[in-house]
Amino acid sequence: MNAAIDTVASAVPVLPAMIAAPRRDADVVQFARDNHVLIADLLATHGGVLFRGFRVNGVAHFERFMTEGFGRELLTYRNRSTPRTEVRDRVYTSTEYPADQHIELHNENSYTSAWAERIFFHCVKPSDTGGETPIADSRRVFERIPAAVRERFERHGVMYVRNCDDLDLPWQSVFQTDDPREVEAHCEVSGIQWEWLDETRLRTREVAQATLRHPVSGEPVWFNQAHLFHVSSLQPAVRDALTATVDEAHLPRNAYFGDGSPIDDVDLVAVRAAYAAETVAFPWHAGDILMLDNVLVAHGRRPFTGSRKVVVGMT
Repeated sequence: MNAAIDTVASAVPVLPAMIAAPRRDADVVQFARDNHVLIADLLATHGGVLFRGFRVNGVAHFERFMTEGFGRELLTYRNRSTPRTEVRDRVYTSTEYPADQHIELHNENSYTSAWAERIFFHCVKPSDTGGETPIADSRRVFERIPAAVRERFERHGVMYVRNCDDLDLPWQSVFQTDDPREVEAHCEVSGIQWEWLDETRLRTREVAQATLRHPVSGEPVWFNQAHLFHVSSLQPAVRDALTATVDEAHLPRNAYFGDGSPIDDVDLVAVRAAYAAETVAFPWHAGDILMLDNVLVAHGRRPFTGSRKVVVGMT
């Protein structure tokens, strides 16, 4: 089956590479089965592959693309940081934030010591305007961040502090259980410190990596969510209102260096500038599937109008 592959011949690979269906009725699952090596090579080089124009018959077909197409088991989204709904076994809505909110670029679950290798997005229905899923090559983000900033993060790692209560996700949503003993067992295995503030409120602290070497290529990548968790990520009015109401220890979430020392806002300005410089985006078409190497590529979401349905799975 011959498909059109859209890449740009240059020293810097285009992101994402696009595979256009060879015909209108081409089955995306069968294409994946028949082209493992091609897809793996494109993913390793470009970090992301967009499948466009293939036959995708709903969310169940998308699930088969991820599992049968690549022979991988889907992951459960646990230790959540954002609200989602499971629409099918281990297939989820994209982050359920209000349509007018921008979601900064990040590698999924990079605030933990365990993460997905691959993440898949399927556009069931594009929004009327906006709603793109911007992406950025984490290798190039790493290179853009000033060496002194990188060194501070690499030396210490990042500590994520979360207060699971009515100001953020409750612990039941974060850990997908109503049993405090299951939460404690998960934290114990995952190296997460936990503290019950009362029967309904849980505080966790987790130290994770700031950068990684890709497990196959060995390339260095920027891989953390300090810029999302840090209090500086809030809109100024929201930040002022929160800090006037609760002390720093009770903020819904915050990020520090791994030794507990504060991260300077200026360092995160440099991080956000690196992401902004490397961001690329494309408009969603109904039926699109975007496959990302979750270590090589960060993703986000732009504000939108109208209804939008993009579902997600991880392997």
